[in-house]
Amino acid sequence: MTAVSNLQKVIEAGHFAVTGECGPPQGCDADIVREKAGYLKGYVDAVNVTDNQTSIVRMSSMAACLLIKEIGVEPLLQMVCRDRNRIALQSDILGAAAHGIHNMLCLSGDHQIFGQDSGAKNVFDIDSMQLIAMVKTMRDEGKLLSGTELKGAPQMYIGAAVNPFADPFEFRVSRLAKKVAAGVQFVQTQCIYNFDKFEEYMKQARDRGLHEKVAILGGVTPLKSVGMAKYMNNKVAGIDIPDVVIERLKAAGKEKAKEEGLTILNESIERLKGIEGVKGVHIMAIEWEEIVPEIVKRAGLYPRPELD
Repeated sequence: MTAVSNLQKVIEAGHFAVTGECGPPQGCDADIVREKAGYLKGYVDAVNVTDNQTSIVRMSSMAACLLIKEIGVEPLLQMVCRDRNRIALQSDILGAAAHGIHNMLCLSGDHQIFGQDSGAKNVFDIDSMQLIAMVKTMRDEGKLLSGTELKGAPQMYIGAAVNPFADPFEFRVSRLAKKVAAGVQFVQTQCIYNFDKFEEYMKQARDRGLHEKVAILGGVTPLKSVGMAKYMNNKVAGIDIPDVVIERLKAAGKEKAKEEGLTILNESIERLKGIEGVKGVHIMAIEWEEIVPEIVKRAGLYPRPELD
């Protein structure tokens, strides 16, 4: 496949990739999307646009992707299996490709019980593993799951999410291997704070040669306060924040907690750069997109490479 995605070109050229994230609003104000993405323009290689994250109704990922594409930011379409059957998923993939969206993150999706419409019916016709394989079939074979020939195959750089910290830990790398076998080309991890555990995860991945088959982008999120760190550690599935990190934020005091959080994040990016098999960083600055330029500059990752 000839790379049409800028993110793919950056990774395949051997550069340390940088991706960001933009959560669409609970409404149809397009300027909110443009403002968020505007902070990231020129500082990341692609921007994830979330798909009704945490099962809360928001502007569609597809629509928001088109808005950020209009301002010159490369979109990374997130697509969850919770809300669509295979007919709708394939239709949306074709529509995205027709609009020049060439990056896609395949996700199962948070269960609706976590959102504001807990009585909504989920779909889960297929799971994220099957979605990866389906996109690959559409792209490489030019066919739908039904076997129908496509008039134009969607050229997608196929991604997925992985959580190195979920239980049981011993199955984490095996799950990554299954996604690689299904056809994933890059993965973004859950936020990394426990580096001892993550380095063990990467060692296991290298032992199986997976680091040569998939680009692994380490996820990072700046911590703003002790309260945020404790909440994420206790309430967000798959987040593992060691006590030493929380103690550093506490020692910094309320006024300097944000700065200490940025220092910790910068140390995390530097550590990611030194781990064999890590090909980039995924910055999730939740509702703090304006800080991303400073993060990227501090990490020595600016300017971003410009590739034809």
